[in-house]
Amino acid sequence: MKQNNAGLNDNLSALDYLQLDYLRELQLARLRQVVALSYERVPLFRERMDARKLKPADVKSLADLAKLPFSQKSDLRDTYPFGLFACPMSEVVRLHASSGTTGKPIVVAYNAHDVEVWAEVVGRCLAACGLTRNDVIQVGYGYGLFTGGLGAHYGAEALGATVVPASTGNTKRQIMLMKDFGVTAVCCTPSYFNYLVEQAAELGIDVRELPLRVGAFGAEPWTNEMRKRIEANAGIRAYDIYGLSEIIGPGVAIECHCQDGLHIMEDHFYPEVVDPETGEVLPDGELGELVLTTLTKQAMPMIRYRTRDLTRIISEPCACGRTLRRIARISSRSDDMLIIRGVNVFPSQIETALLSVEGTLPHYNIILYTENGMDNIEIDVEINSELFSDKVRAMEELQQRLSKAVESVIGLRVRIRLVASGTITRSEGKARRVIDRREK
Repeated sequence: MKQNNAGLNDNLSALDYLQLDYLRELQLARLRQVVALSYERVPLFRERMDARKLKPADVKSLADLAKLPFSQKSDLRDTYPFGLFACPMSEVVRLHASSGTTGKPIVVAYNAHDVEVWAEVVGRCLAACGLTRNDVIQVGYGYGLFTGGLGAHYGAEALGATVVPASTGNTKRQIMLMKDFGVTAVCCTPSYFNYLVEQAAELGIDVRELPLRVGAFGAEPWTNEMRKRIEANAGIRAYDIYGLSEIIGPGVAIECHCQDGLHIMEDHFYPEVVDPETGEVLPDGELGELVLTTLTKQAMPMIRYRTRDLTRIISEPCACGRTLRRIARISSRSDDMLIIRGVNVFPSQIETALLSVEGTLPHYNIILYTENGMDNIEIDVEINSELFSDKVRAMEELQQRLSKAVESVIGLRVRIRLVASGTITRSEGKARRVIDRREK
């Protein structure tokens, strides 16, 4: 199998360097096809188009995309389970579902063509990280209904690499596999990788001495400060990979070696950034909500899907030479925003502040509580064991530094509680940072 993939890395990467004129023509042709398909086969989309007195033939340019109706997560829940499918079940070869903990999950479908596209875009993402068929890639995302595990797996196989399908959990075994199999790249959440490094140290293994050189981390927001910690602690290059089940799963966008924004696989996924309040399309460079349109998805196409992720489009050429536009790394979602005493606060802002202070570990909880009728924030922060001592003055000084760092970023004074290393529950999937104990 791997012999047949010689040169596949180059073939995949070539798609990232298409001439812009050709890329725009390809996008328009694919957009018109997917709009026609959705209008013909998805009743909800057709109803919304008819309400706007629009027909597929009205899409004559990429700018006409802005005329089309939005879609959003509630549409998938309202039509659960198969109401947005554009093909019969006889053509569906794969079903995935969201990892939501409340209510019914959102269901997404793939036909054989969609699975091939998925493998291609994830393969291109991994190639952008500098990985090749000579790498051994350990997949630490969950397999099953969650898209992360199988998405990364198929992409690594498309690249021709050796895949270690470890999934999540059984952390000591994961470390053994990394060491014994000579793993050179890991795909998992950044919070779980931090836990892997921590557990390896307890076993007497320095991850920096392993062949591991690349991490493709996603499925949860993480900051550049977290990247610096990971790279310093593990001696690797940490890349941000982006995707969402509603669009295809992982593989929508990835950082290249420049680590200056994520290249969108925009021959398959057309990006817009809109004002979260008005829905108006914003110019490249302005911060807003990312909206994505699948240009080649057949089983369940999504037109102008509102991701709730906040970013901006970077249209300036990247030093790597790719012609694909980039988005700024996503560390916040519009629906993650906390409103505390009238101030808008994002968890990513707090992470940035905490990790800027020496001695803190990348493990924390943000606890929301009510006191005297007002909302407040307490932050539990793990610190290095050597700092967690009976030296009251040193601990108080560290608390003050952390409190000032957070206040300077969010404009609110918060309560800081220092806890010993290992106190905060570790996650083997997506980290749960915010605990809401406010009076309802």
